[in-house]
Amino acid sequence: MNERSRLPGTPAPTRTFRNAQGMALAADAWGPVDGSQVLLLHGGGQNRHSWRGTGALLGKAGYYAVALDARGHGDSDWSPDGDYEQDAFVADLAAVVAALGERRPALMGASLGGINALIAVGEGNVEASALVLVDIAPRTEQAGSARVKAFLETNTRGFASLDEVADAVAAYRPGTKRGSTAGLAKNVRLGADGRYYWHWDPRFLEGRDRDIATRYARLVPAARALTIPALIVRGASSDVVSEEAVQEFLALCPHAEYLNVLDAGHMITGDTNDRFGQATLAFLARAH
Repeated sequence: MNERSRLPGTPAPTRTFRNAQGMALAADAWGPVDGSQVLLLHGGGQNRHSWRGTGALLGKAGYYAVALDARGHGDSDWSPDGDYEQDAFVADLAAVVAALGERRPALMGASLGGINALIAVGEGNVEASALVLVDIAPRTEQAGSARVKAFLETNTRGFASLDEVADAVAAYRPGTKRGSTAGLAKNVRLGADGRYYWHWDPRFLEGRDRDIATRYARLVPAARALTIPALIVRGASSDVVSEEAVQEFLALCPHAEYLNVLDAGHMITGDTNDRFGQATLAFLARAH
């Protein structure tokens, strides 16, 4: 289990939910609690902090935005039995929506979070008012997905310093400005061995290979079943979601809107958070 400590000054979650098994699911929230709800779901290996810019923007606009740490990520509990299958994430999402009062929130999910949201809505597990898929579609590119997985696997043994963390991120995202070590501190924890580790359960990676081969058949009917307002967002330089994959999704869900974000890759919320936030604000205004 997780025996790593939060670095000094790292923000604690402002909300905590419980799933059906009693696991704690951490979250941050912005805006008035009686505002229209928007639930923000991060990608694999990320955490709620990737949404902080978008969350603050939504809150300022009057929405009640909640960014959730998925099980095994950030400040949420690690699964005691290592269950990181799709249905477990979807069940957690349904539990959080119920705890929020089942007021049909808009769901905004990046990568893994988008897959979970699409399944939850498309298979009838969650009632939502709108859906935003961020650089994810039923079909994903093997090479791009493999690069993400390789990045996560390479660093499971930790880092000697925060500078090493920053170097690793810069190597994964060539052409982007190297981030500050202070900004990365909230994404890592300090182990008893003095090394810094990404704050997610390494068991999350088990079975990732088979996901690409099996989830397509599940996501296609989920996309076809969508009736709520939907927006698919692609980073123009993404190697995970191709233009062809977006067009396939639009054929499955003809009423969906499409936003292609220039100067952004797979990690859109981190690459161009403000511009992405403004675009999704406009979509939510139309959807509501």
